[in-house]
Amino acid sequence: MKTLKLLFLTVILLLSYTVTKAQAKKIDVTKSIITWTGKKITGEHEGTIKFKEGELIFKDNKITGGNFVADMTTLNNTDQTGSSKAKLEGHLKSDDFFGIYNFKTAILTFKNITSKGNNTYTVIATLTIKGISHPIIFDLNVKGNTATANLKIDRTKYDIKYGSGSYFDDLGDKTIYDVFELAVALKF
Repeated sequence: MKTLKLLFLTVILLLSYTVTKAQAKKIDVTKSIITWTGKKITGEHEGTIKFKEGELIFKDNKITGGNFVADMTTLNNTDQTGSSKAKLEGHLKSDDFFGIYNFKTAILTFKNITSKGNNTYTVIATLTIKGISHPIIFDLNVKGNTATANLKIDRTKYDIKYGSGSYFDDLGDKTIYDVFELAVALKF
């Protein structure tokens, strides 16, 4: 009788204890995009960068991780056309900026995620650009099979100093601001 009770309790315990596995949701790289904005004293430029791969990791319907690889070779300028567009894209891809011939990808890896409620999370991540890694903090909003985030990045932390008033004097109206912005739209 004791054995039967013990077996019964064991079965009840096993049925009531469920292990929730983390679930990785890969992004659709054809529908996910990074829109960048870089500003200078006399105006701004914007464009896009595509993802090479990425995923958000969920457990109990909450974000617990994420890893993303941006394909820097897809860096594109969307506010100009013709030779101006080609000239800016070439310069941004050069060693003055992102050095995409030596550094074809940029990587973002989530390190710590805190829920703010309403499917919004504060994320502490490591961002690697040009082989240089630094922490970054941003909010991530998840809705259904989409997620969005806005990041502000100080380019000088990644050895991108061209036209920076923080490093060069007498640039005048050729000064480019150190911080650029990324609007990230994910679909998975």
